[in-house]
Amino acid sequence: MGDPLHPLQPGDPAPAFTLPAANREGSVSLADLRGRPFLIGLFRGLHCPFCRRQVTQLADIQPALRAEGIETVAVINTPVDRARMYFRYRPVPLLLLADPACGTHRAFGVPAVEFLPDGSTEPAQWPSRTRMADFEAARVNPTGELPERMQPMAANAALNAKDGFEPDETDSAIMASHATQLVGHFLIDGAGTIAWANIEARDGPSSLCYFPDAAQIMAAAGALER
Repeated sequence: MGDPLHPLQPGDPAPAFTLPAANREGSVSLADLRGRPFLIGLFRGLHCPFCRRQVTQLADIQPALRAEGIETVAVINTPVDRARMYFRYRPVPLLLLADPACGTHRAFGVPAVEFLPDGSTEPAQWPSRTRMADFEAARVNPTGELPERMQPMAANAALNAKDGFEPDETDSAIMASHATQLVGHFLIDGAGTIAWANIEARDGPSSLCYFPDAAQIMAAAGALER
């Protein structure tokens, strides 16, 4: 199990997992994927428009990754029935897995932001002990779609409105439980060892929702020892 203050790093073995698939029958485990390199993205639920966009970006670069012998997997923090319904109408060629409890995120050590109580004198330490005021002061516009940099929650709402995405009860419940979960990307070699890792917002709340771009991912793929 990964440590949320110290996510798994290159050289660490990938943790075992078994998750239901959202766009095929049955479940998929680490053992099923072992033997061939794969990129795995661990995302928030469907309520996160930045995560939905990143899944689409991974779909766009999947052919280039596959040409390098690398499969692509996206883990969505939502129940499998909801994920199946959403991606039935917005299909992507990636292997999609559902993890409503964020168990895989925790296994890889991908942190969730924790807020200090109001009035606490404890020193802040992002992301395990942060102040709400610091989060509220953050401004983001990672995709350039917003008219200006916005507070992350306002940015979420603006892009969901732009997309016409209305969270249902399932999405709202996931958001209530896991809204502060960060995102992680990991490149796993054929032996099941992590070769590259990228964790969201390592620099603080103003880098929330900024994910690795195609050039960064392909550079990591090119550096992978076969």
